[in-house]
Formats: sequence, structure tokens, C-alpha cells
Amino acid sequence: MKKFLSANEAVAHAAAQAGCAVASAYPGTPSTEILENIAKFKDVVACEWAVNEKVAMETAIGASMAGGRALTAMKHVGLNVAMDPLMTFTFVGATGGMVVVSADDPGMHSSQNEQDNRNLAKFARMPLLEPSDSQEAYDMTIAAFDISEKFRVPVMIRLTTRTSHSSSLVELGDFAPAKRALIPYVKDITRTIPVPMFARNQRLAAEKRTASLRAAAEESALNKVFEGKTSLGIVTSAVAFQYVREIFPDFAVLKLGWTNPLPKKLVSDFAAKVDRLVVVEELDPFLEEQIKAMGIKVESHETELNMLELNADRIQDLRHELLGDVPAAAKPVPCKEPLPTRPPVLCAGCGHRGVFYVLSKLKATVTGDIGCYTLGAFPPLNAMDSTICMGASIGNAAGMKKAGLKGRICAVLGDSTFFHSDMTGALSAFYNGTPVTTVVLDNRITAMTGHQDNPGTGRTLAGDPAPVTEIGDIAKAMGYKKVVKVSADDLAGLEKTLADAMDGDEGALIIAYAPCRIAAKLTKEGLCEVDPEKCKACGACFKMGCPAMTRGAEIRPGAFQMKIDHNLCAGCKQCGQVCKFGAIKRVR
Repeated sequence: MKKFLSANEAVAHAAAQAGCAVASAYPGTPSTEILENIAKFKDVVACEWAVNEKVAMETAIGASMAGGRALTAMKHVGLNVAMDPLMTFTFVGATGGMVVVSADDPGMHSSQNEQDNRNLAKFARMPLLEPSDSQEAYDMTIAAFDISEKFRVPVMIRLTTRTSHSSSLVELGDFAPAKRALIPYVKDITRTIPVPMFARNQRLAAEKRTASLRAAAEESALNKVFEGKTSLGIVTSAVAFQYVREIFPDFAVLKLGWTNPLPKKLVSDFAAKVDRLVVVEELDPFLEEQIKAMGIKVESHETELNMLELNADRIQDLRHELLGDVPAAAKPVPCKEPLPTRPPVLCAGCGHRGVFYVLSKLKATVTGDIGCYTLGAFPPLNAMDSTICMGASIGNAAGMKKAGLKGRICAVLGDSTFFHSDMTGALSAFYNGTPVTTVVLDNRITAMTGHQDNPGTGRTLAGDPAPVTEIGDIAKAMGYKKVVKVSADDLAGLEKTLADAMDGDEGALIIAYAPCRIAAKLTKEGLCEVDPEKCKACGACFKMGCPAMTRGAEIRPGAFQMKIDHNLCAGCKQCGQVCKFGAIKRVR
């Protein structure tokens, strides 16, 4: 049986085929589609969106301890959140096979940083497998469950954006997902309760296990040698292998699929057969540094390979430098007349726009989180000052207050982010008496990653009904007295509410509610129109930054009336509220 699958889809199919009992994750590009596709096998896999990656990891750990196979998936920064339980569980060890999928994002296509999580796999002393395409993603995921159970250790599958989202034919064999019997549970506190007296022995056992894993890596079919000219040999892994085979098809290549622990003898034997050795890998010199530490000479080069995403052109430049038998890759030629820029913007009708318009008008310092609302930082709204990580906004605002920064300060986050990691920030600010004003942009969806459900939506990943958690109730339970819910489309109400909160001397939690118009299918709830007889071309409406607004007639030099594109307008009526001349009306 063959299917055309992305690597994310291939991992999902492999989990179902391998008898995974539990899959838990938090959405984050480029990993999101893994759980969304596992949900298609909900009859055999219990799958769920956890409120954050740490909880997802802990859920998978619990399933493994119970004797079931388990999988958790997250983007690279998500693994940072989940490292606390993972670092201990690698000492404790898996019972049912456990797979951790880390989807790294070289080039930062949708991330706030660029990190190479191979380092975290080595740090945690866990086996690391790196697929280079969808077929290997399928095969390695199945192999990872087996390795995990054989050596009683969680196994990391490391994907990248390019492998996660690229599709190819996958041979699934006799694909027949089915439930798998649990490995019988045996209580053993010397293993599952790592107090110091037990953890010391586990530390020694982990080192012995690493030696056994290295021996297995030496013999693993996941590592492959491709014969070719031995005047130059290349060690590579993951998607970098695809570029190497395209640009260096005639040379010997050692493709490492099992990269931690490093199969040192395999590398040494390969290096002994070639005259010159080059290591090609994406992001950090993870393999190269270990190979050099073995005393093996690795050819140096000027071509930059360890920052941002690799591509065939960069590898062609490497061949040009090392061998000189191909030209350097053609460089992009800039247009004679620059193309107009198309910066990302909040969708037409998005409730977040009104909040940022008001915060900008109130000249507030705004600390943010990760989500669609990050776009509030850009012109013409210019209304956000920081975005560090999930859950940082309230702590950042509290720190600014504690440091003595004057003026209005506000923390802004989304509903899913509140559940993910901002509840603790809200509680800490309240507990310490820091009068932080927090605005939760509640659109009842996890929007930026593709409209996944969360505890406030009333649905689970599998589409089943779920209880709705009210953010205001949580804030009141923490002790907040000032908890206000206001429509994100009511600009006057927002301005009064936010000004009162930021100018007050107590902590406040404001819930600015407006449904995500795409998720709620309200993109054509109505249409607005501009009356050219009333429009004075003052430009106030353009400060909203709505993509449905375009330039109309020029009524004086540099002064353009606003025109509304009915193909984009969602009928939110925010623009009409900023027009002092009553020139904008909703017509349907």
C-alpha cells in the first residue's frame, strides 16, 4: 500500500501502525499536523491537545509507565517547555515505547528563534533518529518504538520544516492500525521515584545504556553508506542528505539516520576510506564537533552551512569552493524597480486590531506573547513592545512595573496562551501585589497554528464535546477583583476599560472577546461602505491597518479617500467607529 504523505502525516500513520496507545501534543508549526493526522485513527489511538508541551510530555510519560506505547510532538521551542520531565524520564526509562517528535525550524519560517534540538537529545542521553524524507519518517517512527522498548528509553525523532511539510510516496506495507496489548505494569519505586538514593544508580545505568545504544547504532540499517569516488567523502544527515546527493552524486556519502549516540566506529571506518572528509549538516556542527573530537580531520571551508536553512545552492557553493568543478550558484538578481512589500497583517475583521488600535492611542507599553497578535507590533498599529516566548507577557509586564518603568503598561496574550502558560504569570503578579493590567484576546481558538481547539472552545482534538473553561472564572478564583469582559469590536468600551485598568492601582484582567472570523466562518458577516460625499480623507481610518482598506480618490495632494474592498471586508464595523464624519456605514 502506498500513499502520498508529508513527513508529519507519515509519523502519524507510523504511530497508528506501531500500536501507539496515547498521543498528546500542543500545536506549533511545523509539528501541528502530526496530532491532527493521528486523530484520524482515534479508534486505536487516544489523542489529545494538551494545554502545553510539558503536560503533553507528562501524559506520554504516564502512558509509557502504564505499559502503553506513547508519542508526543512539538516544535523546537516547545521542547524547551517539556525538558523538565524529559530529563528525569530518560533516567527512569520507558516501559511502553515512547517517541518524542521535535520539529525544528531552520530559517525561522514561523518561530522566534533558531535552535538545533539534536543538542537536547544528546543532553538528555536519548537516542536520536533523523529522517530525510517521508518514507524514512514512517520507517524511523516504527523503529523508534521498538528501540524505546528494547532499551527502555524515550527516543527522539527530529524533523525540520522542510521534511515536515514536504510530501512523497510512502510504502506503508500491510497497513493495519490496531490496538496493542499493554506491557504488564509492575510497581518499582526504585525506578519510578528517582529520589537521590535511587537516581544515583539510574545515572550509572544510563551511562551503560548509552554504550549499548552506541553498539546498536553501529549495526543499524538506519545508517547507510553510498559508494562513490573516495577522493572526497561526506558525512551528513536528515534533509541535508538530499542536497548532498543532488550536488555531490558522484562521491562517497555516509548518511547517518541514527545520530545519537554517534556510531563512532562506522564514522572512523568511513573516514579511513576517503582522502578528504567533509561534514554537511543543518544548523549546529553537532556531528562535526564529535567527529573532530575523535581525532578525525574534517575539511574546513568558508561556505556558511551552520546558520539558517540549507538549500541546494549553498551546497553547490560548497562544491565550487572544495573542488572548483562547478560554478558558484547563481545569485538572485534584484528587480530594477522594487516590488511592493506585503507585510503580514491581522485578518480583515480581526478583533485583535481594535485592542491594538486603542493601546497605541493610549500610548501603552505592551508586552506580548506568541500568536496572531504579534502582528500588532507592526505599522500602522505599532502597539507591541516585546514578544519573548509563550507565557512571557505577564511576567515581562510585572518586571517592568517592579523596575519602576513609568507610564501605562499592559500584557497582551491569547486565550490558548493563557491556558498554556500565562495562568502562572497572572497568579504570580497577583500574589506579589504587582498591579499588572492583562488583556486576554479571547477569540475562542488557537488561531495562528491553524484553528486548533483548547479548553475554552468546547471541543476536543477528536471533535468530541468538552466543558468550556471560562478565563474570567479562573482569574476570580486567583483573587482578581477587577475582571472585565468587553467586546473587542467596541472601541469606545475598550478605550475606557483599558485606560481605567492601566491607570488604576490594582491588578486587572480584561477579556477582549471577538470570535476568530475565519474559524467561526464569519468572514462575510456583513459589508461596510464609504460615502465619498462625507469622507474628508483625514487618514484616521488607515491607522487601523485593515487589509480591506484601500486608497480611493485623491481629493487633495497626498490626501486619499478610503475605499473598502468588498472581497475582503468582514463587516466588523471597527473602521466606522474611528471616522468622525460618519462616512463609513455597514450596508449589509
